[in-house]
Amino acid sequence: MNIPVVDFGAYSLTDKQVSDEEIENMSKQLKTAFTEVGFVFLKNTGITREEMDHVLDASKKFFVQPDELKQPFSWTNFANIYKHGWVSVETEKLNPHQHGDLKEIFNICSIQPDIKWPSGAAADFQEIHTSFFLRCKELSLRVLTVMAHSLGVDPEIFLSAHRFVGTDKNSSALRTLYYPPVNSEKVKEGQMRCGEHSDYGSITLLFQSHEGLQVRARSGEYINVPIIPGAILINIADLMQRWTNDQFISVSHRVLLPPAGDLNARQSVVFFLIPDNEALITCLDGSNKYPPVTGHAYLIKRLNATYEQT
Repeated sequence: MNIPVVDFGAYSLTDKQVSDEEIENMSKQLKTAFTEVGFVFLKNTGITREEMDHVLDASKKFFVQPDELKQPFSWTNFANIYKHGWVSVETEKLNPHQHGDLKEIFNICSIQPDIKWPSGAAADFQEIHTSFFLRCKELSLRVLTVMAHSLGVDPEIFLSAHRFVGTDKNSSALRTLYYPPVNSEKVKEGQMRCGEHSDYGSITLLFQSHEGLQVRARSGEYINVPIIPGAILINIADLMQRWTNDQFISVSHRVLLPPAGDLNARQSVVFFLIPDNEALITCLDGSNKYPPVTGHAYLIKRLNATYEQT
């Protein structure tokens, strides 16, 4: 199985208009990718490698600090913003049957300027991450538009359920991840950098600096995902699979431990597009295969399972 590569240049963030013919061409390619694989590489999106590198650099300045300097930004200290903030190594367990994942996280679930943001060594953290959040939001909405065309439905069906991205009425998140060097002598049996899981929302945008990600093929076998310079990896998440009555598929993926002797850290940036908290997700075809659920209710259910034993 190969993950398709689609040129999104006709509808990139640098272009204001796109023709019906260009939309039709992209929609056919995305439909094939999302119905057969669940993942696609998009190139020429308008988001540059330089933008990604700025986010990685700013977040690394935060992660390499001693834990006592990161603790004030712990997700447990943002009671009014669900799961916003720093998550320490082994706190998250994406596969509940395995040990905690060997990664640190900073979740940006709010871009409001009046919350507490990292400063000091990470003084540019707020500006860089807020800007990138908004860029990912705009690209995601363009992808949703093309996806709607591919299904023959009004794009407003998807867009109207994502009106409040970036506010307290929506739980979409920009997540920056730091996978520290691994000491193979201290790794628990079966432990991974990121356990097997599917994503929870509508679609996910992934920017990664190194290989290590694996995606499950229809055969059940996990395949290695390459790095394609300049391309963004995008996948279908659970609520979109429910929304499309399994036409688009949400696929399990994971991040393995590095090979023995590889002491390099790994970084990635992920944007999770999630429907508005009160948006009711029902099957587009009118069936009742999946019961209606709001974006927030489904997210809470999945996140509680992820964190309940940590």
